[in-house]
Amino acid sequence: MKSLISMLFVLLTIGACKQKNNNTAIEKDEISTVEKDSAESWITLFDGSSLNHWRGYLSDTIYPEWTIENGALAFTPSSKGGKNIITKEKFTNFVLSLEWKISKGGNSGIFWGVFEDEAYPEAYQTGLEIQVLDNERHPDAKANPKFHQAGALYDLVEPAHDVSKPAGEWNLCVITINHNSNTGSASLNGKAIVEFPLSGEVWDKMVANSKFKDWKGFAKYKTGHIGLQDHGDKVWYRNIKIKAL
Repeated sequence: MKSLISMLFVLLTIGACKQKNNNTAIEKDEISTVEKDSAESWITLFDGSSLNHWRGYLSDTIYPEWTIENGALAFTPSSKGGKNIITKEKFTNFVLSLEWKISKGGNSGIFWGVFEDEAYPEAYQTGLEIQVLDNERHPDAKANPKFHQAGALYDLVEPAHDVSKPAGEWNLCVITINHNSNTGSASLNGKAIVEFPLSGEVWDKMVANSKFKDWKGFAKYKTGHIGLQDHGDKVWYRNIKIKAL
């Protein structure tokens, strides 16, 4: 009898271990799948070697002022301005991650929601902008409220913190736009600095108090191109990727 009980105990233990091992295997598979999906959900817009995802605003080709320098997307100003570039693809709800580096005293910007039309000669006439700036030297950073400081939602929301690095150093910027939840935000170097609605009474009031109050096409398009600005100063971008929400 004791032998029978011992045998049953051994069989039950083996069965329990098998079930535990099977559950563990399933959990590992699920984790692997999540990690794989997470990695594959990002679209690389610039990997340091190709400009295939980009072209000039109101142009079929990339402007020659934008080149690849040591793995970075570099803009070198020329005598004629307006050489903004945009993604060939359009996006609506997304997380955009990129690094930027500005020259001394420099100014540039990151756009989204850009609607390309000859009625709008500049990308900023329709697209919203997160400011790229040398806060130490550029006069735009000194004004109060700090609507034109690095990381600001340009002319609309000032950054909660100045966490930008000096000219010549890389800054990590992450922009999240979600029209489904009516929320937008931006972080700089790992610090959340700007939050804003994308429509509604609060948004309308913000625009009414800005330079954009009479701009016909500004922020009217939920779906649009991502853009990078020619503001007449040397600027670099790298590790540009986007994930749809």
